Amino acid sequence: MTGRTRVAIIAGGRSSEHEISLASARSVLEALDPARYDVVSVAIGRDGRWALDSGRAGQLPGSDPGTGPAETLPVPAEGGTLAALGSVDVVLPILHGPFGEDGTVQGLLDLAGIPYVGAGVAASALAMDKDLFKKVMRDSGIPVARHHTIRLGDPVENPLGYPVFVKPARLGSSVGISKVHDESELGPAVELARRHDEKVLVEEFVPGMEVECGVLGNRVPPPVASLPGRIDTLEHEWYDFASKYDEGGMELVIPPELPQETIELVQRRAVDSFVAGECEGMARVDFFVRDDGEVVLNELNTIPGFTATSVYAKLFEASGIPYAELLDRLIALALERHERRAGLEY
Repeated sequence: MTGRTRVAIIAGGRSSEHEISLASARSVLEALDPARYDVVSVAIGRDGRWALDSGRAGQLPGSDPGTGPAETLPVPAEGGTLAALGSVDVVLPILHGPFGEDGTVQGLLDLAGIPYVGAGVAASALAMDKDLFKKVMRDSGIPVARHHTIRLGDPVENPLGYPVFVKPARLGSSVGISKVHDESELGPAVELARRHDEKVLVEEFVPGMEVECGVLGNRVPPPVASLPGRIDTLEHEWYDFASKYDEGGMELVIPPELPQETIELVQRRAVDSFVAGECEGMARVDFFVRDDGEVVLNELNTIPGFTATSVYAKLFEASGIPYAELLDRLIALALERHERRAGLEY
């Protein structure tokens, strides 16, 4: 490819993680080298409307209701957002949670034939649904926490003992999650989770160190894992929304205070879960390391928080890949996958 690469950043979205997505996207905008990339940005409002900005901006369109033209997909106005996206070389969907990280936007981009960074439709949908994801990981021989699923019409029960975590099956950033200590807290916790999803998980409490690991790559050569990092939630009982996003809410220790063989096991299981989930591009994989050294998979995030100070970026910076280079590699991986898949016959 000659000249500058044309990149579109999609951010915002309808989920509760809207503002986190915009913060990630602004950080990406600032880090992309203007000598190498021509950038347009698209912000999706909480109401689902798409707003296009044809150039770099200090703030993404849609973060201010007075900026930019807006439209609602899937029927864009003539010359609208999809037409603009069709003229770029690659899309960076920096979207968290439903209607963005769950395969919906990835499917739209696949239909339009536009290369994009990150996991495809199936991998995105699988990782978003923690119930289905755990079942695939168990079948792949990767240890995960036990869980019980409560669907609409099911009795509200907990066969796992206490304490447990109750969470929406398809959400992120610890939204709608409760740590439940006894039977009296179970019903209200399920009710809270059901505000966000019709399917609710009751998940066993796994005592141990919370460790996260980044993965980067496609199929060939195989993906690589970052150094892992330990999450210290400081004054918080568990890794909730406040500890993730409040100033000083958590501390990331890279590498964690673990034996080298345990660190290497975390890295192997991060890559194994990435491959088993059919992921490509990037993912942040979250684990519990028990006192006996067993490494238990918690979840996999196909579009992790992506500011320069987010866990994923910090993990790779500590592993020798700075933020700007990480973005360069992700864009190259997206273009490689698109070119590779273009040779398939359907």
